[in-house]
This record gives sequence, structure tokens and C-alpha cells, in this order.
Amino acid sequence: MARMDFEVVVLAGGTSRKLNPLVSQEVPKALLPVANRPVLSYVLELLEASNLKDLIVVVEGEDAALRIGGWISGAYVDRLHVEVAAVPEGVGTAGALRAVASYLTANDVLIVSGDLVTDVPPGAVAATHRRHSAVVTALLCPAPVSGPSDTGTSGGKEKAKKPVRCNIVGLDPTRQYLLHMATGAEVEKDIRVQKSILRAVGQIEIRVDLMDAHMYAFKRSVLQDILDQKDKFHSIRQDILPYLIRTQLNSEVSDNGVIKSESGMDNISSQNDLRWLSQHREIAPSAFQEPHAFGLKSLPDARRTHKCCVYIANESKYCARLNSIQAYSDINRDVVGEASHLSGYSFSAQNNIIHPSAELGSKTTVGPQCMLAEGSKLGDKCSVKRSVIGRHCRIGSNVKIVNSIVMNHVTIEDGCSIQGSVVCSNVQLQERVVLKDCQVGAGYVVTTGSEHKSESLARK
Repeated sequence: MARMDFEVVVLAGGTSRKLNPLVSQEVPKALLPVANRPVLSYVLELLEASNLKDLIVVVEGEDAALRIGGWISGAYVDRLHVEVAAVPEGVGTAGALRAVASYLTANDVLIVSGDLVTDVPPGAVAATHRRHSAVVTALLCPAPVSGPSDTGTSGGKEKAKKPVRCNIVGLDPTRQYLLHMATGAEVEKDIRVQKSILRAVGQIEIRVDLMDAHMYAFKRSVLQDILDQKDKFHSIRQDILPYLIRTQLNSEVSDNGVIKSESGMDNISSQNDLRWLSQHREIAPSAFQEPHAFGLKSLPDARRTHKCCVYIANESKYCARLNSIQAYSDINRDVVGEASHLSGYSFSAQNNIIHPSAELGSKTTVGPQCMLAEGSKLGDKCSVKRSVIGRHCRIGSNVKIVNSIVMNHVTIEDGCSIQGSVVCSNVQLQERVVLKDCQVGAGYVVTTGSEHKSESLARK
């Protein structure tokens, strides 16, 4: 896929409130470390491996954009050509795209969330999009698993992992077309599907085990039209994608350009919709034009419709988004565990990574599925299990760290116990601190002998 065929936009976000206190002005979401490297690096290297090296990275907030741009310049010099665009905070994914849409010129655009950690090749999504001449193609992945045991809250007893219920997805019988999608609060409502779509496909397969990975291929001209004419659209997932799904097969365009609305749950009437849909039809003739080949019923004037497609990743592929604190812990666990091929590191025979410059005291053990970064020192009789420890940490004696993430330049004094927690950079844990299922924001000092459970500790 050359750049002339597909342009790539990475939506890197800013300082997500859902990730407080892990994110800060100094560490925007895209730079949160996963297995000791920024989460954004996973998307950038996935794209690089697919020979997609000309990218636009959109960041919310000027400060965050400067930090992310500076990191990219240092880490990917001579490897990627990246333009970093700053947009105001809170504009949403549609607003972020709207800001850069005029710079896009290729026929198709690949849009990827900067918090995605996956080994699904973008080329597979792009190829599906091209093969079906779709207006949008979404990557759907088997829903990741999560649960109390993943962050150490099970008290040592492993509980069964629970699949995360991400979306209700409606597919056609061939599992190529996206006919319905609901998420969050929407999943408790009745499923409402356009009558014209039901007539077209005959039946819909409802899936609750698939996650919208937030990797989309769009026909660029259609996307630009929507962004221009639907100026209140805020989100790709909540606004643009549902709009395209419900308008496929919803109306017919007569020879004079007038829309004849189908009877159904939505009617399209505004002049803006009329103009957009007319252009839309001319740009994107649908593969619904061969209905019988795709298991569809015969459609009147089917070539005038557009369609939304899906690429469903194989269950063997890894796919997760860093969009919550729980997800942050889970992804770190996975990337040093079952998905260690994504880490970019070579694991030892003990199935861990201990940097040559790290120092371990007497009778200190670092178990499998652990990572200990450069310059960190552990005292005597420490135990580290299923955890990631960052750079230049100073850890005393008789310290236990289980199912946790400890970032850079952290000081942990003697006798501390950390379980199922995230400890951000430059934190100091004084002697005999006990943390269970906590998040400690950057630079915080936890005082001697204090015990905390399921707390968020941060400087005010």
C-alpha cells in the first residue's frame, strides 16, 4: 500500500480524564508506557511494518503535541515521515479529523486510534475495503478478556477471566457487511434496524463478542463530505459510523437527484443530506450491486446504494485499546505475557527481561512475565511477579511487587508490598507501605506504614 493509495491518520488523543492519575501534562496518553515504551509506538511500528511511513498524527492540546512530536522525532528519525497536528482538547475524533481533512488527497484514508495495541495488519483492512469498494471498513476483533485476577485483586486465587462486552454488532449472513452497531448505554436498548436493510439481507447475525478496534478505512471524498456538512458530528464511532450504517440502502436517488425515502426508522430530508448522498452515490457504487453473490435478496436499483464493511480479525490475533485503567493493566500484563511478540524484546529462558544494567540483591527473585528496565536496583529478599518495572528505580529490601506496573525513577523503600497497582514516575513509597489495586500519580509521596486499597493517590 503506497501513500498515494492510502493516507494514514493516527488519532493520538490528549490527556484522557479516564486515565487519571496516570496521565498528566508531562505524560499525555500516547506516551503512557506499555512494557516500558510509549503506547503510541505500537501503532507506529505496526504501520511501519506495513510500509505505511507517511503519517499524520493528530494530538489534542498544544503541549501534548509538542511532547509527542519531540518523542517521535527522536525515536523514528530516518524511519517515518510524521506530521504532528495539534487540535483543541475535547474536539472528539470527528473534530480531530475535520482539522486535517483538507490536507488529505488520496482516494482512501486509514484512520487508527493511537491507543490500539494489535498485530492485525492494516493491509488486511485496506484490502477488504478496496475489494468491496466500501465507503467505510471497520476492524472488528474478538473482545479482550479482563477480570479481577488480572490486576491481582483475587487474593492469590485465580478467577476465570471474563470477556469484556464491548459492542452489539449486526452482520449480514456472509459477515462482510456492517448492518448495526451499539455500544455503552445503547446496548440496553431495543435493537432497531432499518427496514430496507432487513429486506436486503433477510436476516442479521447479532454478535456480542466483537470489539470495534477503532481502525477504519474510509473513502476520503465521502468522509470529507460528512465532516463538512455534519458540523455537529463529534465522534467517528458515535456519529459518523452510525450515520453511514443506517443510510446504506435507506434511500434511492432518482435520475434528477431527488431522494425517495424508504419507510423505516429514519428518513433523510435535509438539503445537506441530499447533496452529500448524491455525491456519495457517484463516488462509491456499492458491491450490493451483486446481491445474490453476497447472499442478499434482490434489490431495486441496488447499484445506487452504498455499503459499510467489516474485517473480522482471527481469534489468534491480539487486539486491545488502552482506554481505561483496567485496560492499561491488562495490556501491560499481556505484552509481557501471552502477547510478548508485540513487545519488541527478546525474552530470556526464564520468560522475563532483565536489563544487563539492572542490579538484584541477595535472594531476590524476578519471576516469569516480568520486565526490569535499565539502571534499576533491587535490594535483598525482594519478589517480583508478573510485573513491569521501569528505568532507574531504587527498590529496597523485602519488597513484594505482584501484578503491577512501576514506571521510571520510582523509589520504594524497605518492606513495601504492591499488588495490582500502577505506580507512576518519580513516586516515593516510604517504608512498609501497602498498596492493593491502587493508582499513584507522578511525584506522589506515600508515607511510612500507610495502607491503601482501591485508591487513586495523586498530588492536588
